[in-house]
Amino acid sequence: MSDSTVTTPLTQVRLGTAGPEVGAQGFGCMGLSETYGPTTDVVEARATLERALELGVTLFDTADVYGQGGNEEFVAPFVQAHRDDVVLATKFGLGVSPADGSRTIRNDRAYLRACVEGSLTRLGVDVIDLYYMHRRDVDVPIEETAGAMAELVAEGKVKHLGLSEVTAGELRAAHAVHPIAAVQSEWSLFSRDIEERVVPAAVELGVALVPYSPLGRGFLTGSFVNAEQELGEDDFRRRQPRFNGPNARANAALLGPVRKIAEGRNATLGQVALAWAQQRSAIHGLTVVPIPGTRTRARVEENTGATRLVLTDSELDLLEPIAARVAGGRAADPAFVSAGRE
Repeated sequence: MSDSTVTTPLTQVRLGTAGPEVGAQGFGCMGLSETYGPTTDVVEARATLERALELGVTLFDTADVYGQGGNEEFVAPFVQAHRDDVVLATKFGLGVSPADGSRTIRNDRAYLRACVEGSLTRLGVDVIDLYYMHRRDVDVPIEETAGAMAELVAEGKVKHLGLSEVTAGELRAAHAVHPIAAVQSEWSLFSRDIEERVVPAAVELGVALVPYSPLGRGFLTGSFVNAEQELGEDDFRRRQPRFNGPNARANAALLGPVRKIAEGRNATLGQVALAWAQQRSAIHGLTVVPIPGTRTRARVEENTGATRLVLTDSELDLLEPIAARVAGGRAADPAFVSAGRE
């Protein structure tokens, strides 16, 4: 590897105009408990969290729905041991049935208040640093949800507010009720729909962007091509349109420019994809903190190393056409993400 793997501490940036200061790359905790295949090696996963913190990662992102609360319980000892150094983010609003995997979305005040109490208990903390609305319930006015979330700030249960997968209009409406520190959305070489409306709104309002799945759920690393053929029955990606059948084959061919740049820089495909995501900050003029997830120390070292890989204009030009050529949507149900409602 090149100097993109040097393990110096990350640059610190601020989420929003008055939000918390965090490392320039965060950590998505979801995969530690579920979604991406076989059971986690608990010892290695806990060591990975510790290593991430050593490298300057301070934003750790979970949600009440991950593992039906199990993910919050998993990260709780780590958070409690490093409470003054960790910026803890969790979410409410999305539920998944253990029986059939069906999803429900609720944003009403009563549900919100029950969710925050549950998260505080599972995490074993007195306050959540960044509390997100995970998905948008279109039957509840966004102003009502933002107002109910603002009550939690006034009560000292939450420090800062975030939204996930909202439209530009929803962001503006919520921000008018209470300042929003961060918007979370999928944003990667394969997923750029938010650049049309959501990103300009975030710039206008001084809101940070926290891209989830900046590695395209692992596809951009070249670790798999066809999810149905290569991944286990319990892997979420087997149900994603981009990773199966003709779509998967077409999309794998799009990695050529990523591979070319990686080879030229003595870096990995994942580092090139993350470097691209990190550079959205300078290109669009807002704070961008990607939250790749991993279960191993080696991978978190690789991921954080990408913050020191700066792509040239010519390299960015090579990557520019990729998103427009991707086959398949980024969600099986378009209405589940902001692009389906813009």
